[in-house]
Amino acid sequence: MVVVAKAVRKKKNKPLFEGADWTFDTLRTVHDAIEDVARDDLKLDFYTNQIEIISSEQMLDAYSSIGMPLMYRHWSFGKHFVSNERHYRKGAMGLAYEIVINSDPCISYCMEENTMAMQTLVMAHAAFGHNHFFKSNHLFRQWTDAAGILDYLEYARRFITQCEERCGVAEVEALLDAAHALMPHGVFRYRRPREPSLREEQERQKDRREHEERAVNYLWSTLPGSPLSAKADAEVRERKRELHLPEENLLYFLEHYSPVLRPWQREVLRIIRNIAQYFYPQKQTKLMNEGCATFVHFHIVNALHQKNLITDGALLEILHSHTNVIFQPEFDDPRFSGINPYALGFAMMRDIMRICEEPNEEDREWFPDIAGCKDWRNVLLEAWANYRDESFIQQFLSPTVIRQFRMFALSDNSDDPFYLVTGIHDERGFRHVREVFAQNYDLGSIEPFIQVVDVDLLGDRCLKLQHVKRNGVPLDKELKEATLAYLESLWGYEVKMEEVAA
Repeated sequence: MVVVAKAVRKKKNKPLFEGADWTFDTLRTVHDAIEDVARDDLKLDFYTNQIEIISSEQMLDAYSSIGMPLMYRHWSFGKHFVSNERHYRKGAMGLAYEIVINSDPCISYCMEENTMAMQTLVMAHAAFGHNHFFKSNHLFRQWTDAAGILDYLEYARRFITQCEERCGVAEVEALLDAAHALMPHGVFRYRRPREPSLREEQERQKDRREHEERAVNYLWSTLPGSPLSAKADAEVRERKRELHLPEENLLYFLEHYSPVLRPWQREVLRIIRNIAQYFYPQKQTKLMNEGCATFVHFHIVNALHQKNLITDGALLEILHSHTNVIFQPEFDDPRFSGINPYALGFAMMRDIMRICEEPNEEDREWFPDIAGCKDWRNVLLEAWANYRDESFIQQFLSPTVIRQFRMFALSDNSDDPFYLVTGIHDERGFRHVREVFAQNYDLGSIEPFIQVVDVDLLGDRCLKLQHVKRNGVPLDKELKEATLAYLESLWGYEVKMEEVAA
């Protein structure tokens, strides 16, 4: 007796969706399929997702309020909304397919005009790529409180609204104008702040209200003839030693030591300062954050296609959008405006994958620790967790990518009459190009370095600042004078700035 076994064909998966239309049930199904790949294949760690579907007008509104769902009112937000809306209606600009918020749960806004294929792309990109980066990167873990940010923004909006009701919209608006002008200089770059707590904020504000009427600023006790003058002189001298000058965080210094600010004004400065600190890691990791999200969505959608969970047509639509996102014009192209962070971040992470799996001799020389290790997932997970843009470039920018982007270095010295090419994409220039390029992502090198260096609390109370010029480049005169005027309005006395060479 002969038994003939039938060949059993593996059942082919049915696509999760067909066509452009989407439903909430389909979004849920696709989200779960993406989560399986993100968790089981890429080993990502992420906050719980909250997907919000919004209209184009709501997306424009989110643009105007720096992408946050809860924000206080200010005229600049309305100005940005009107400007963006006009450009969008005229076809002069497009809208992002999504906006994602570093919070727990992680909130992703998706456009209702997106096709189902695009919803798949943006969920993979934002709800898992950005989400993982927010949760794992050391800068976000150190400087932000994802679990408390939404409660804090609600507190901030409520507090500023109360200030407008008590003191008038004009006075609060003038304070916000000054604080916004100083926002880039209202962050701690090197010190780790104590994490804010909503309960502590409420208790501290309650104490401020209770003591507002009887609180006496220590500076006014130094006036001649005051019975407390002798004792106050000693206290102020001791206070001056405790100012820890120089101080780079101008909003922090004003909040604590301005002679003219009232308690509610100090609290508003603290709110603006905390919001500026919340966004600071995003400025330090733009290349890595977008590169991570782009790499993740590219890997996930291809994995879904290999499992037959998305159709060929959906994949082609996704890849069309992906290609547009990572497009990098040449340096002499009229569209060139710098290195596209999506393009470079994605290229570097794909290159890390290649080096781990199929290295050449050059890779083994430059990256002996990871070349041929086959474990590209853990290499990327460690990089996403422990680096920021400039250190990531210094560590992982390879000759292959330098050649791919045709990078070269120019001297940047104001005393030189001509530009000088100091390095190109050849064997002698690789390390120099990489070092110069990394400096372009170091905020300490590209943003003005201004700090409080002295203040005569016992005399004229003139606040003295110092700006360190890099490569001999001074501050823009008009912007400098406008910013100093805002600073004087918050300090209440004269403010002077000295510019010195680095």
